[in-house]
Order: sequence, then C-alpha cells, then structure tokens
Amino acid sequence: MPIVINLDVILAKRKMRSKELAEIIGITTANLSILKSGKAKAVRFSTLEAICKALECQPADILEYIEE
Repeated sequence: MPIVINLDVILAKRKMRSKELAEIIGITTANLSILKSGKAKAVRFSTLEAICKALECQPADILEYIEE
C-alpha cells in the first residue's frame, strides 16, 4: 500500500504510549493498533484531527505517500 502510517515515530518523539493516545482521542487500543499497522481502510477526519491535536503535529507527519 503506498500510504505509510508514521504514528509510531510521532508517538516515540512525544514519549507517549499507544494506550495513552487511545484514551485521549477516545478510541479503543485495538482500533488504534489497526490504524498504526496500516490495515485500516479509512480514517475519519475527526479521528485524524484528534490525533494531530493530541500529538501536536500535522497530518503529513503521520501519513506519507510512497509511490510503489
């Protein structure tokens, strides 16, 4: 898949655990894991907004397009 999720990188830079982020943005750790692994078929803008707010980042910090 040409869309790469860099959520682990941002979490590490912010010294935050997945469980903490999931609680802050109001989703389950299982759903956050699906998103982090790149297995999600879609992401809601409201979820992306909440992630960016919690991690003080931009969507481009999390999502990256790499041509295959």
